[in-house]
Amino acid sequence: MPAPTLPGRLADLARAHPERVALREKLLGVWVERTWADYWTRVQRVAAGLRVAGIQPGDHVAILSNNRTEWIFADLGAQLIGARSVGIYQTNTAADVAYVLSHSESRIVFCEDQEQVDKVVDCRPDTPTVERVVVFDPRGTRDIADDRMTLWEDFLAQAAVTEPQAAAWLAAMDPDAPSMVVYTSGTTGPPKGALLSSRNVLHAADALVDQLDLGPADSVLSYLPLCHVAEKIFSLFLPLSCGAVVHFGEAIETVQADLREVSPTIFLGVPRIWEKMHAGVTLRMRDSSWLPRVLFEFFSARGQRIADPERTTPLTLSERIVWRLGDLLILRPLQERLGLRDCRMPFTGAAPVSPELLRWFHGVGVPVVEAYGQTECAGVSHTNTPARLQVGSVGRPVDGMECRIAEDGEILVRGEAVFVGYLHNPDATARTVDAEGWLHTGDIGEEDADGFLRITGRKKEIIITAGGKNLSPEKIENTLKLSPYIKEAIAIGDARKFVSALVQIDAEAVGDWATRRELPYTDFADLTRKEDVRKQVQGEISRLNEGLPRVAQVRAFRLLPKELHQDDGELTATQKVRRREVTRIWSPLIEEMYG
Repeated sequence: MPAPTLPGRLADLARAHPERVALREKLLGVWVERTWADYWTRVQRVAAGLRVAGIQPGDHVAILSNNRTEWIFADLGAQLIGARSVGIYQTNTAADVAYVLSHSESRIVFCEDQEQVDKVVDCRPDTPTVERVVVFDPRGTRDIADDRMTLWEDFLAQAAVTEPQAAAWLAAMDPDAPSMVVYTSGTTGPPKGALLSSRNVLHAADALVDQLDLGPADSVLSYLPLCHVAEKIFSLFLPLSCGAVVHFGEAIETVQADLREVSPTIFLGVPRIWEKMHAGVTLRMRDSSWLPRVLFEFFSARGQRIADPERTTPLTLSERIVWRLGDLLILRPLQERLGLRDCRMPFTGAAPVSPELLRWFHGVGVPVVEAYGQTECAGVSHTNTPARLQVGSVGRPVDGMECRIAEDGEILVRGEAVFVGYLHNPDATARTVDAEGWLHTGDIGEEDADGFLRITGRKKEIIITAGGKNLSPEKIENTLKLSPYIKEAIAIGDARKFVSALVQIDAEAVGDWATRRELPYTDFADLTRKEDVRKQVQGEISRLNEGLPRVAQVRAFRLLPKELHQDDGELTATQKVRRREVTRIWSPLIEEMYG
């Protein structure tokens, strides 16, 4: 039987395949490989260092870093001795870091570099439980005066580990005890710390491995924040359940280049990643010469009909010829440029996505499938699969999970992946999981006779117009974001006579558009004041309105004069829009639209 804990799964892989590559990390332009045996050794050394530092079962160990191998060594090392890992977003301010460290009462913080150490030092008065700060990258930190600071290699050198000792730690682990704290994005209030056990996360991982037929030949690229449960699924839970190889690139800015080098077989892109890829291809084709542009438009349009996942009739001979020809001339080069030629499992999740965007990717030979879940159910409760797929739905429940729709339309899920509860918040736990074990997701949806689930909105964010129409703001916003010139859109219309939107332009795309038209501008705000830019966005909205019901069409908009930012309280650490805060801050623009 597979081990019931993540460290146990790692130990099994290290024993069965000690010399097989488990991790690859790009350091100074060179990919460095680590075997399963080396992986397991590093995790044991972290566990030993934590025990020397006095960490006990149930204590909290925080990690504040970009994705790198040390992140998962620290995470699993803490779990191995019964402690709980606590991920912190590297984009968080010092105040946000203080909140998580204080709320979790973390005793040790693993920091990536000087930038992250400075945040922990700045919030020292507010985080009295922090006893040690361990630094992965020592550059620039030697002059920091903090008696808690220890360098990573010195921390690992504190103690050796014997095989019987590691075996005793594994045997003492309780698969039902909380092994990690994953903080929610906090779109409507302070983030809550969701407690997940090994049983929770491995139930979700094993279900995906079985349904998707994943194995050691698969590979992933780790680039989304590892403190988010979605990235943990792909960088930690799945690889330890099927033996897949995990690649760590150099930086978030090099993701596209890393994708081309790695060409993973499994790839998770949040909607913004897929939107940006689509926008880049669209703009590139608009600027290309007539022949490539005509060929792309022809084959991508035909491809959407040929590769329609809901198609029931077999391909004709002419369609097979068109697909082969399109693959040779257009699709293969495009897939290789995106780094997705070998990707057999491209996923999207963590936020709503436009069905039209998914159909476009299917048409260019990248069959993106949508999955669904929350932090509170280990990240996944539903998924489409290549064999059973409905565009516009988030799929069917994964094995071992149940779903039902409450009388008010709220989606409820139940199963072994449902979390232990919220840290220090029993009242919120009781509101979220009822007496029968149903997790109340807060999402509104519909389930068809085959079990496919469609999300229609958030329970707290449904727009009810003055005319009594219920509208999903996400559907309107995702439709507008199909434009390469629109990065964010916030739909307005609750208790209003019509729908309007606050729009944040894509600075790169609109800036390039303005430059090619010799339209001078000094900065982002100046760009949004240009009448030509406003007319261009108006044209895009008018075009995209055709895909919306008349009552949901955007009849007025205003361009935000700045980019939304986490530091201003407008975005969460996961870059989700804080709708209430944005509408509060920019209420004068909203009232202007309805004035």
